[in-house]
Amino acid sequence: MVDYKLVLSDRRTGISYKIDVGGPAANGILGKRIGDEVEAGPIGLAGYRMKITGGSDRTGIPARKGLPGQSKKRTLLSRGVGFNPTKSGERQRKVIRGEEITNDFVQINAVVTGYGEKSLDDLFPKEKPEEKKE
Repeated sequence: MVDYKLVLSDRRTGISYKIDVGGPAANGILGKRIGDEVEAGPIGLAGYRMKITGGSDRTGIPARKGLPGQSKKRTLLSRGVGFNPTKSGERQRKVIRGEEITNDFVQINAVVTGYGEKSLDDLFPKEKPEEKKE
């Protein structure tokens, strides 16, 4: 059984929502690639569409668009996902994961591209902060 944490960002409001996805809904994301646009109806967002923008596996290794396949690879990076250089011209060999979503992924990042009838605030009500006991 595949379980993901889906971090869905809404560019209109600038708010991100964390959704726990499991079962058949998670299997619908399995095998997709970074950059693919998918229907969000199976995860409870009727009428919504989302674009997969990234993710990471259970060891924290990020996925990178443009790296074919689903395996981990040691790649020489100069910028982008998986490496933030501190000096000009710096390069480093880093382990990154291919762009295909597999069972090893724990978190998937996505952006809303198509909106449904209900707003995301209605679908995900904000939790009230707990009161401090003195």
